[in-house]
Amino acid sequence: MSQRLPTLFIPHGGGPCFFMDPPPQAPHLWDQMAAYLRGLADAVGQRPKALLIISGHWETERPTVNVGARPGMLFDYYGFPEHTYRLNYPAPGAPELGLQVQGLLAEAGFETDLDAERGYDHGVFVPMMLSYPDADIPVLQLSLQQDLDPAQHLAIGRALEPLRDEGVLIIGSGMSFHNLRTLRGPTGDAGSEAFDAWLTAAATAPDPAVRDAQLAAWSQAPFAREAHPREEHLLPLMVAAGAAGTDRGRRTYSDHLGGKALSGFQFG
Repeated sequence: MSQRLPTLFIPHGGGPCFFMDPPPQAPHLWDQMAAYLRGLADAVGQRPKALLIISGHWETERPTVNVGARPGMLFDYYGFPEHTYRLNYPAPGAPELGLQVQGLLAEAGFETDLDAERGYDHGVFVPMMLSYPDADIPVLQLSLQQDLDPAQHLAIGRALEPLRDEGVLIIGSGMSFHNLRTLRGPTGDAGSEAFDAWLTAAATAPDPAVRDAQLAAWSQAPFAREAHPREEHLLPLMVAAGAAGTDRGRRTYSDHLGGKALSGFQFG
């Protein structure tokens, strides 16, 4: 009998970073993140029936569900080696699950759209090539809302919580720190440490009401806008936390990239 699956907020790195040579000055830049992603399936334990992924790289006016039966690759990155535009993750889509997601969101008051043409963006296929490399588990991608309202994304997650009891692994794919300008700056950064400490405390708060209230007000955290000038890479965390229900979060990934603190979380 299947058990309730957790929800996850994972880092997906930078472009196709795991499939190209690292910079000579930082030869192990992506090693720890890659190891974390490769260990994800073992950490989850149970084999999911489907993966429901919310990536920081798809925004629409209304929540939109990719219901393609065989989504292709969407190479939404630029300036990388030619071979990274030939990566392939041929996981089947999950159109029936897509209709179920649409129904759950409708019950929660969300108007939604369906998209049968869009391919998997790199917030999906890059980490999943490490985490579930056989590409034999159906994948459903759900968009972020363009208004980037954290409370709305928490509510979207809450609507999707029942799927966890049906073998669906809900994954928020983003980055807990996403300021590309400063990511390439000095190696030490007290601001990123302060924001990461705040985010970890909020995501792992024992009271889910407190957790959700703090995450909804994330922009008031210390150094929030230094960590996220624009919050599209943080909002997948809100969906994962919303779908957590009363399950407490814990930090399952902790690293530094360019001296900036990064974290990943699991709920349940």
